[in-house]
Amino acid sequence: MTAASALKVADAGADAAAADAARDARAEALKDAAETKKKDTGKKPSKPAADGWDRFVVDIWITDFNFTEFGVYKRTRNRAKSRQFTTDMDIFGEIIENGERTGLFGYREDAWKKAQGMDKRLVFKLFTENLNWRATMDLMIGRSLQQTIGARGLPVMTYSINTNDDQYIIYLERSANKWPLMPEHFSFFIIDSSGKPEFYRLKRAFINLGGDYSLINQHGETVGYLDGKIFSIGGKWKCKIKSGADKRLTTVVKLFGAMMVFNGDCRRHMQRLYKGMLAGKIKPEIDRQEADLYMNPRRVR
Repeated sequence: MTAASALKVADAGADAAAADAARDARAEALKDAAETKKKDTGKKPSKPAADGWDRFVVDIWITDFNFTEFGVYKRTRNRAKSRQFTTDMDIFGEIIENGERTGLFGYREDAWKKAQGMDKRLVFKLFTENLNWRATMDLMIGRSLQQTIGARGLPVMTYSINTNDDQYIIYLERSANKWPLMPEHFSFFIIDSSGKPEFYRLKRAFINLGGDYSLINQHGETVGYLDGKIFSIGGKWKCKIKSGADKRLTTVVKLFGAMMVFNGDCRRHMQRLYKGMLAGKIKPEIDRQEADLYMNPRRVR
């Protein structure tokens, strides 16, 4: 067999495998839709929690061996389900609501574990149980380095959050106003349907062992909590938010809980970039995908 013939055979095999994966994914999607419709038939609308709080759990796994992506073929099927499920995507956690799994977290393993310097980026995504994309959270290296320089070496991370039901990007930032051994703060704002911003702050508890945070609105009212479990191998946060809160606010808190397992590594990464750039060992460069997030929306196209 010639090399050209072998290549055609390989291409045909790859196309067949992709077609099988897409066909299986479509069958699973139709099955899931049918089951969801069956469950929803005659189902009464959900009511707010009796005590006025909506609860969920962010549970981070310690191992990559999980039901979602075990095996090469399974990973191919997951990619067929969602274009957001990239080749280097690794599922690392889940969301539990009312005792049921309602979401999954995945991050780009190659971009975080294998890349170095300015190429090392944290990108993770929120999917539904059926791997439909819901949100993406990116560590903005350029913006974070700018803030870290302004804070004279104190690591200040900026994250961009893109959700499936919002036309605005949400930016979550660590505060540079921090003294040693004092709790850290993160802040962000959400633009409502009328175009008005709603500001929020996430404050870490002064004394805590599991990573406890309070969600505080612009009026100084506590509207949410993240209660970190002390004895947890991967990481586990019991969260609650005032009932009736903006859906995007709930999504931000879910992503923030998942980000906590990377928080220390992100701080150390920004410190290394800052020191490396000062020493001339690191040449500043911006990843193309991150650069797209800085593009001028009014530019001539």
